[in-house]
Amino acid sequence: MNKQIRGRIVDILQKKIYAGIILCSEGKILSIQPLGKIPEDVDALPFIIPGFIDAHVHVESSMLIPSQFARLAVVHGTVATVSDPHEIANVCGMAGVQFMIEDGRKVPLKFYFGAPSCVPATVFETAGAELNAADITKLLEMDEIKYLSEMMNFPGVLHKDREVMAKIAAAHKLHKPVDGHAPGLTGELAKQYINAGISTDHECFTKQEALDKLKFGMHILIREGSAAKNFEALIDLLNDYPERIMFCSDDKHPDSLVEGHIDQLCARAVAKGIDVFNVLRAACINPALHYKLETGLLKEGDNADFIVVKDLVNFKVLQTYIRGELVAENGKTLIGFTVPDTKSRINNFSCDKKIPADFAVAGGSGKEFFVIEALDGQLITNILKMQAPAAIDIDNDILKIAVVNRYADTPAAVAFIKNFGLKQGAIASSVAHDSHNIVVVGTSDESICEAVNMIIEQKGGVSLYSPDQSIILPLPVAGLMSDEDGYTVAEKYSAIDKAAKSVGSTLSSPFMTLSFMALLVIPHLKLSDKGLFDGDRFEFVK
Repeated sequence: MNKQIRGRIVDILQKKIYAGIILCSEGKILSIQPLGKIPEDVDALPFIIPGFIDAHVHVESSMLIPSQFARLAVVHGTVATVSDPHEIANVCGMAGVQFMIEDGRKVPLKFYFGAPSCVPATVFETAGAELNAADITKLLEMDEIKYLSEMMNFPGVLHKDREVMAKIAAAHKLHKPVDGHAPGLTGELAKQYINAGISTDHECFTKQEALDKLKFGMHILIREGSAAKNFEALIDLLNDYPERIMFCSDDKHPDSLVEGHIDQLCARAVAKGIDVFNVLRAACINPALHYKLETGLLKEGDNADFIVVKDLVNFKVLQTYIRGELVAENGKTLIGFTVPDTKSRINNFSCDKKIPADFAVAGGSGKEFFVIEALDGQLITNILKMQAPAAIDIDNDILKIAVVNRYADTPAAVAFIKNFGLKQGAIASSVAHDSHNIVVVGTSDESICEAVNMIIEQKGGVSLYSPDQSIILPLPVAGLMSDEDGYTVAEKYSAIDKAAKSVGSTLSSPFMTLSFMALLVIPHLKLSDKGLFDGDRFEFVK
């Protein structure tokens, strides 16, 4: 059945806008016809643009399985994602990647997955699986796998590690791009990393760093997620490099996804005076071209993947079409909710409950100790050195942090952290990049133990424990995701986020920040289940 959509057509590459009619049939655009006469109501016509593409996202970080992520994302005009299943791969290996592909097939939104390049992310932590170069080659040979996911092991690239270079070579042989991840790398080291055939980076914290990488031929992804926010630092690059900039969220919690997605970045960019065609090129065109996606670009013969927006200022999405199917309208998803099949859940969780003594540390006077300083809105941390006694100091916001191996019963790693602001209780999560052990921050060993045990009992989740309340959002799929209705999960997450702030957390997104405190590949000081780690020297703190 043919379908006609009337509006102001936005030709991004030609930088033209004209009144017209799009004729669709069987998922394709049959024709785009300009109206012969400018209609009297032209100013009231909505705008028709290609759908938005998130150029780098870990769907797992939404705490939703792909089919639930899709229901929320299409409301904001997202028609496709370039998705790195790195998180579930670190837990469940190849089976985890396959789960994401199969679940994504259940919905119209186009999930384009990558082959996770760093599983485990480092040798300094315990993960649930390992993908070697042979495994990566098998994944890259699949049509569903479009690229080699972020190569976080930049030291391995610089030192030409055999396994690392074999993974990159496999992608090049199959003519698939390689994503980068090299925070802070500049100059000759950045050039060497890029010359290995790595084409993107989403980890630039400063404009100068991005300019350095652009100079050597890289594409830069402007990231604005729930934890890492680099939009303000990088957005001015878009007018000068419109062909080599993309938008991404990287990690997006469910409450944040309910509020908006790539549409929000478009509105913010236009508000800053960035040319609207350059903005839309970054949001709709560049990812499709770079990753060779089968996503329509609003041309005759293309897949009918486009959105209807009220204006090109706020980008309020009126309708979202994928393969000609109306999947969202006026803020409501039209993708139905399927009751989860608990038998299809995948997980890897095997550790016993803990006791408070498991989180004790030795003190001592006159001894210097290290403290992780968390930074709101950033993945990087600072290194603080303080004088003993090494102990929790709530008044000065020095709390205890621990990482518990979820794959085996081993001693917990314990350290200290600043800037979480808790006045009582503890918060914990089995979403703990990149190996997804249990990470916890708290004001006492007893509270820490309670929060951790709540997660162990559910085999995954985010939890809060205080003398007045105990809350858990279970994440039964790999200890990372829920298969409940996405809007319900978002409400539950909002409630536990609010509870964390009620017990003193000063962070804008405490659980998202918590999830990155074990991410060793981001400087400067992090904690794995094996100990305190210096991300600059890439070695344990001695």
